[in-house]
Amino acid sequence: MSDWPHDPDGEEGSEGMRKYDMAIIAKKVDDEEDFPLERDEFVAEHGDDPIRINYETVVSMRDIFEYVEPAEFETITDMHKAVGAAMREGNFWEYHPTGVNPEKKHA
Repeated sequence: MSDWPHDPDGEEGSEGMRKYDMAIIAKKVDDEEDFPLERDEFVAEHGDDPIRINYETVVSMRDIFEYVEPAEFETITDMHKAVGAAMREGNFWEYHPTGVNPEKKHA
């Protein structure tokens, strides 16, 4: 395991493995006060933080944000959509929903 700035499964991380990926990232922002949010500033502040993807995988937030396209997020919803797309593009998620149109995956 890497030398993380804090325990990936502690209260600053995934709360003892109770929270994963998007939930951990969302805890790092205030949906009213932090937006609009600059991607690069956010990564500069939190890029080394561990993000638990599943019960066996932890990556840095920087790894996920390498795939995030927008340079700025107007709202937390915009951020969620961009991070979700990035996690699919970077193959961080093992689960991919299927349905009528399996190629179309909503964040």
